[in-house]
This record gives sequence, C-alpha cells and structure tokens, in this order.
Amino acid sequence: MAKGYIISLYREINDPQRLTEYSALAGPAVEAAGGKFLARGGNVVAYEHGLNERTVIIEFESYDIAKQLYDSDLYQEALAKLGDAVVRDFRVVEGVD
Repeated sequence: MAKGYIISLYREINDPQRLTEYSALAGPAVEAAGGKFLARGGNVVAYEHGLNERTVIIEFESYDIAKQLYDSDLYQEALAKLGDAVVRDFRVVEGVD
C-alpha cells in the first residue's frame, strides 16, 4: 500500500499568532492520525519557478489516512483557529509503492 503525504505551502502568513494557535492543535491531530512530520518550516531554497515559502511535509501510512486527517474533528478544530490567517496550497499526495 502506498504511503500518503500532506504537502502544505504557505503563500502568505497574515497572522503569525493564529498560525501558532493552529499549530498547537494541528500537531496533536496529525500525531493522533499516525502522521510523521518530515519538514515543518525550516530553510527553503526555491529553484526554477518555485517560491521561497514555509513548507510542511507530513507522511502517513496510507493515502486514505492522510485524506481522513483533513476531515477529522481534531483537525477541523485546528482549521477553525487558523481561519484566514494564511493563504496556502494544501495537498494530499499518494506516494509510490
């Protein structure tokens, strides 16, 4: 079974405090779903047409589990805190077997 990944690219951060509040709730939601953070902020070098922006990559045991996180009660609570504090590109991606 292929692993699943969440990749989140932060285009704009309009309210760092609310992002911190979101992170305090989102981290435990990810961990409860068995997710493992592979990248969470940190240094980024963008090449070609990429953008130098905050990047988060999370690995899950399966694609379906990664998708289920988004709809979970714990993660929805985190999203409610986040609101419009950021503009981001949030994807769930199926890995390669």
